Amino acid sequence: MKQIPLAELPETVQNLINQTQKTGEPLTIIQNGVPFAIISPIKKKSLLQTLSTLEPLEEEFPDVDEGLLPLDDIEL
Repeated sequence: MKQIPLAELPETVQNLINQTQKTGEPLTIIQNGVPFAIISPIKKKSLLQTLSTLEPLEEEFPDVDEGLLPLDDIEL
């Protein structure tokens, strides 16, 4: 897919895209009364949604605090 920086688009197109981003509503572009393109903001996933798509790790992790004092026994 070809990509182009927003700054390289004409100002009127930038304004339309910014409006679409603010409202969250797609913008349909028509030519001769026929739709031919849609500008739609990409919805960002929340961290929880992203984490829920990850595969579980199968490897074992070393016990990095083995041999250290319990936190309850430390005085500052």
